[in-house]
Amino acid sequence: MGRVGLIDGLRHGSRVVAPVPDLRSADPAPGDLDLRILATTDLHAHVLPHDYAADRPAPGIGLALTAGAIARARTAARNVLLFDNGDFLTGNPLGEAVAAGAPGAEHPMVAAMNVAGYDAVALGNHEFNHGLPFLIGALAQARFPLVAASLTVLDSAPVRRRGRAGRPRWPVPPFVILDRQMQDRGGRWHALRIGVAGFLPPQTVQWDARHLRGRVAAQDIVAAARDVVPRLRAAGADVVVVLCHSGIGAAEHAEGMENAAVPLASVPGIDVLVTGHNHLVFPGPDFAGKAGVDATLGTIAGKPAVMAGANGSHLGVIDLVLRRADGRWRVARHAVAAHRVGADVGHGPTRGDRAVIAAVASAHAATLAHLRAPVGRSDVALHTHFALVAPCAAVGLIARAQAAEVRRALQGTAHAGLPVLSAAAPFRAGGRGGPGNYTDIPAGVLTRRSLADLCPYPNTLAAIRLPGHAVLDWLERSAAAFTCVAPGAQDAALLVPGFAPYNFDTVHGLTYRIALDAPPRHDRDGQVLDPAASRVRDVRLDGRPFDPDCEVILAANSYRASGGGGYAAVLAGTVLWEGSDLIRDVLARHLATDGGADGPAGGWGFAPLPGTTVLFPAPPAARAHMSAVATAAIEPVGEGGDGFLLFRLHLSRQVDDHASKSGISPLF
Repeated sequence: MGRVGLIDGLRHGSRVVAPVPDLRSADPAPGDLDLRILATTDLHAHVLPHDYAADRPAPGIGLALTAGAIARARTAARNVLLFDNGDFLTGNPLGEAVAAGAPGAEHPMVAAMNVAGYDAVALGNHEFNHGLPFLIGALAQARFPLVAASLTVLDSAPVRRRGRAGRPRWPVPPFVILDRQMQDRGGRWHALRIGVAGFLPPQTVQWDARHLRGRVAAQDIVAAARDVVPRLRAAGADVVVVLCHSGIGAAEHAEGMENAAVPLASVPGIDVLVTGHNHLVFPGPDFAGKAGVDATLGTIAGKPAVMAGANGSHLGVIDLVLRRADGRWRVARHAVAAHRVGADVGHGPTRGDRAVIAAVASAHAATLAHLRAPVGRSDVALHTHFALVAPCAAVGLIARAQAAEVRRALQGTAHAGLPVLSAAAPFRAGGRGGPGNYTDIPAGVLTRRSLADLCPYPNTLAAIRLPGHAVLDWLERSAAAFTCVAPGAQDAALLVPGFAPYNFDTVHGLTYRIALDAPPRHDRDGQVLDPAASRVRDVRLDGRPFDPDCEVILAANSYRASGGGGYAAVLAGTVLWEGSDLIRDVLARHLATDGGADGPAGGWGFAPLPGTTVLFPAPPAARAHMSAVATAAIEPVGEGGDGFLLFRLHLSRQVDDHASKSGISPLF
């Protein structure tokens, strides 16, 4: 096996991952230097292959498994660097437990990454979910450098004990230079300087405004790179690697764009890009046909780039041949691959890297004990199998808890007399997460694990005063989840490809219908396609037509309150109140006091289309819950690919009354 360019050791049972081409064979030159770059992204505190929300093994994810692949990839190459692209601290209960625990407790994700031996790590947007003090405390435990070039902590921000000069200490520079001794093909050693810079979406400050407002300033990614990359070169960087926690989006640069990898790659002086944030895989078919992108060779603007999925599902590998010319090292050849790892997890996590497993063993046990504590009961199953086609008890529970909390918060204020509506979405409902990414909680005892399943993200609650027309636009943005269906069509696809289920808000307290034969107002990302388009019909409040000129209070999570998910309608309103507790804690209180029985009732559905049927995917477990959606005419069709089943929804007749009692009560 050649020492450079092959990963024959990445074996999963009987399946062998396709190797990166051996770059030596085509152009043998003893003075060339081979450099392998390994990359992970969007780990979201997934260390072990365990689904904490479902409390069961999760084959194919977790840094413990990826670490085994990293070790094998290292042995197959002479010169290797390992990077992570951000969003590593939070995203599942293992990471959240540290944020809720004692200050200074060792963060299991940082401990695992220390063991894995990262050379540098970028910050992602989710690193800021619990505020700057928590973040700085966690980063202090890291034995690897961190970078963030497009975000600056303001001098006046009280983020940590001040130093002698009276300035706050922010431990994350815009870039670092790694000085490494590396060996060329002829066996000679060379001092190589690798410059590494990190970039994350400028929207980060908006998404976590409750923590970052007035403390942090964000810069456009491309503008920041145009400043930082020349500084890296001036400091003597032989190779510049950009850790871009930003997705592969449009080729043309727009100020403040969230997914800026393509115009970023065009900045002179960059040699390699590690991308992320989208939770997709590059190179691969997800990006076929995009301008400036070669989805087969793995290049963006002609430069090698990789995106390694999410949660440790993939390992990105970029092999470079560096050749000395005109007094500097240049990239002469490259090969890129994103390898899926951990497909043989069925026998348990012991096939992963044992040192990484040991580093988080106690934190894992403590997390499981915390999650298994009971908090209430439900007389009905709480699942999201059909949350995109009919009212959902799981989403309804979240909405009722939010509304009850907001009513309490606004008691005695000038806003207390306004109607309280509540926007909620199914966080786990398929999509990129596959057929295992659904909430499926049986009737009976509810535990903290149940709450983490219902609300997996560290969002807090907000009360927004909105005009009625903004609420209607909110509904129109949500209705972008669905394709435009011609009347009389048979088995048309219902869901827009790539639409994230967690962006499908239903507004409880209203009843309404969605006309699928009408064009959407927004695209799947929330951009306005046609401001005059309207597919949301017969909107009613307390049985009466909803007045676009009225004023209401909308309870929504903090991500929505900051405009997250493309919900620009929030800009027409005013945030009256922001809670400090996570919504899953609001749920726990609701179960203990209200039982989920009060709050807004009502529902939504599709406007009838005679003789029309549509198809949608759901997991195999959905068959057992079809009786729970008697308000919609649904039948199973057959295999849908990738582990999903296909279901048929008949649009000829839709039942008007979607209201139902929650069946949820506190645990005494």
